Formats: sequence, structure tokens, C-alpha cells
Amino acid sequence: MAAARLRFGILGAADIARTQLIPAFQAAANAELVAVASRTEARARALWPGRILPGYQALLDDPEVDAVYVPLANHLHREWSIRALEAGKHVLCEKPLALSAAEAVDMEAAARRSGRLLMEAFMYRFQPRLIEVVERLRENPPNATWISFGFLIDAPGNYRLEPAFGGGALLDVGVYTINLARWIHGEPSWVRASGRTERVDLTVSMTLGFPSGARAFLLASFDTPEIQELRTGSLRLQRPFGDPADPPYRRMVEEFSAAALNGLPAPLPLQDSIANLRVVDGVRRSLDTGGRDDLAKAGEGVSPVGQ
Repeated sequence: MAAARLRFGILGAADIARTQLIPAFQAAANAELVAVASRTEARARALWPGRILPGYQALLDDPEVDAVYVPLANHLHREWSIRALEAGKHVLCEKPLALSAAEAVDMEAAARRSGRLLMEAFMYRFQPRLIEVVERLRENPPNATWISFGFLIDAPGNYRLEPAFGGGALLDVGVYTINLARWIHGEPSWVRASGRTERVDLTVSMTLGFPSGARAFLLASFDTPEIQELRTGSLRLQRPFGDPADPPYRRMVEEFSAAALNGLPAPLPLQDSIANLRVVDGVRRSLDTGGRDDLAKAGEGVSPVGQ
């Protein structure tokens, strides 16, 4: 008897699906790709030679699809994740899960109503090398951590530069730096940010303050040569968010699929994704005011995550 496999469909013809997720589905022991939906058949055909469905809703209506991978532009994550959940599909959604914590709370409620899994595709959290590093740091927390993620965008027309699409360095790469800082130190109590903006935020520098007194100094940028780095004490780790020698996408797909097939919670909880976006919201407020944003005060009167 063949082992159970979670049958995935992909919403859209994003390049990350071609370069990373399709190979991950093909390599996974408990998942398979059965369909791709795109508004343009030619783009979908260039992505994958298999079954192509005419439009996103057709994929949600397909009984052969158990789960949906959502690599659409950021501003479409909430809408199509909720629609997929309401159609009875599990959802693996590219980061950022949403544009704000409020959107993510709506998505969490839809997942709870549907009884299906929703998980943010923070693939870097599945790298054994980084898991080991973070476990060591959590055992002996550092007083200061520096985390950078940036690359240069110098060509017009890139969707990451479009405000209407949820563009900007904060949502594209800053969410990684915030997530890693929180993974190491826990939840910050305040944030202060500054940056450079032209239609979207191109560079954002952030300082996160934690109840322990620790600080995390973060950089997210579209202005720099490619950089990925974690530094703290004597540790200096290059490419914490994506090691080409050990890509984590297959492990992410397999762990998500195992949870969906066995009725278990998602390996990365939605509460963590919502908390990450609450910090993103605080960074935006700090950029707007030029001052420190008290995250705890901003959260007063807000229902606890997951309630």
C-alpha cells in the first residue's frame, strides 16, 4: 500500500515555486504536486509541465487538491489564503503571512473555523544548522545580537517596489530578521526604527528591546549588496536565512504535510506569525513618528493571540 501523500496545488506562477517549491514537492516523501493554477496558461506551462487549471478558483474547487501553496504578491495573501481555507484546503502561505497583524488574526480565525492548517512558509526555520545555533543561544542568551538581510534592487518594475503589492524591504526581508531575533530572545517590549523610503521602504534599521535588557540590531535593505548575517558575541554566521548547500524547503514541506495528514498542529504556529507582524506594525509606527514604539502598550486592549 502506497504511503499517504498530501496533494498540493500552487496558486500562481511565482518564480519561487519553480526554483524551490516544485523541487521540494518532488523530493518530499509525503507530498506531491498535482496542479498549478495561473491567470495566464503560458506562465503556468513554463513553470510546470503537468496539470494546469484555468484560474485560482478552479484550483480551490478541485477535489484532487488537499492543500494549497500561496506564493502570490503580499497583498493577496490574506484573500486567497482565507478563500482556500473556506474551500477546505490546508494552506502553506509564503511570508509575510499578511500585511499586518490584524490581517493575520483574520486568517487565523478562518483556519480555526475550517479545521484546516494554515502556516507561514518561513523555510529558514527548518535548517538543522540554524536550529542548533539558536538552541545554543537560547541556553545562554546574548546581550546583543546583530542580524542583517539585504540585496540590491536597481531595476525599475520589480514588484517588490510597488506599494499596492505590499512591497518594501520590511515585509520582504525585514520579517526574517525580526523573526530570528524573536526566536533567540523572545518577545520584544519596544522597537525603534529609521530608514530610507521612496514609494516603499528601501532600507530599515531597527533596534528591538527585550524585557531581559538584551537588544537586537536589525537591518533590512534593498540598497545593499547581498548580505545575510547573524552576529552575536564570538558567533558570526553567514546566510542564516538560506544555505544553498542545505536548502530547507523539502523539510518544511514534509513537516507541514505530516501535520496535515495526521491531524497535528502546524510545525510553525500561527501565534508566532501574528506576533511577528505585531512587531512589523510597531516598526511602521516608529518610522512614522521617529520615536520608540512601546509594543506592550500598543497591544493593550487587544485580544491575546489565538483567542
